[in-house]
Amino acid sequence: MDSESDVPTKEYIKMMTDMIVLCATLALSLFFWVLSLTISSYSGTLQPVSPWRWLFSILVPLVVTVRALKRRSLDRSGALGALLVGFVLTMANYSFFSSLLAFFFTSSKLTRWGGAQKRKIDAEYKEGGQRNWVQVFCNGGVPTELALLYMIEVGPGEIPIDFSKQYSASWMCLSLLGAIACCTGDTWASEVGPVLSQSQPRLITTWKEVPAGTNGGVTPVGLVASFLGGVTVGTAYFVTQLLLIGDLHLADPQWPIMVYGGVAGLMGSMLDSFLGAHMQYSGFDSSIGKVVSYESATTRRICGKPILDNNAVNLFSSVLVALILPGLAWGVWPR
Repeated sequence: MDSESDVPTKEYIKMMTDMIVLCATLALSLFFWVLSLTISSYSGTLQPVSPWRWLFSILVPLVVTVRALKRRSLDRSGALGALLVGFVLTMANYSFFSSLLAFFFTSSKLTRWGGAQKRKIDAEYKEGGQRNWVQVFCNGGVPTELALLYMIEVGPGEIPIDFSKQYSASWMCLSLLGAIACCTGDTWASEVGPVLSQSQPRLITTWKEVPAGTNGGVTPVGLVASFLGGVTVGTAYFVTQLLLIGDLHLADPQWPIMVYGGVAGLMGSMLDSFLGAHMQYSGFDSSIGKVVSYESATTRRICGKPILDNNAVNLFSSVLVALILPGLAWGVWPR
């Protein structure tokens, strides 16, 4: 009887908790709106942000983060980091948010997919891929910094990619999209390749066959997956532009955003593999029959040196893509 009576109590507590969180979110968004109005009255260049944007930027990342925490896609530190990243990107530009959402949801789904196969080859496999704050910031730190710079440049809001009218802001948008597409492409390649690939991975530096799970190993399936992952992120960005920007026809064509995302995903995955082959240690441990990232008496070296870990490689890859690719896009973007 006691257990049955506890059920309504737990449901009531959960309902009251949800209501308190919602009321706190509303109060927080209204506070920030009043604060932005106050600051804008003293600064003629700063435009106040609507309360709805504040509300959306706080509430939606909060809901997504809580869901991810319950599904063990994030641990508690990762959830706090994701909340900060989500808030900044959503406040800056809804296209940034949709790209981030596409990355997070697809990557989380793919991480859970084919777990039995991945467990056989990955010595550090974790169910659900529970990410901590270090992983969150290595993937989301560059986009967050770019989103802050974007808000300093043009303020919160959506703009089309148009180098002739908004060169620096367009550069920041593509740089941010490239960083997210880079992380998406690398994740898709890492999660899809081991499950679907029928061929042995080849080391990107020598093109010799290596065991599955080797840092720097690539497969045709993984490379195609990295391109499609980038296209997915680029498509999310492009669709948001179509929905929210009214005078899009007056700007340069926006469809190359999808192609740009695909190129960024593929380039990011290959950069990640190249850095991993040189700066991450990979060895085959005969005692467990898997590729590992540590040296031991039972480990035979395959490639790389123990200079960087996987998180640092992800960070460096996203930085390089964010710096290089927008300049290349500016040269070939149709006018």
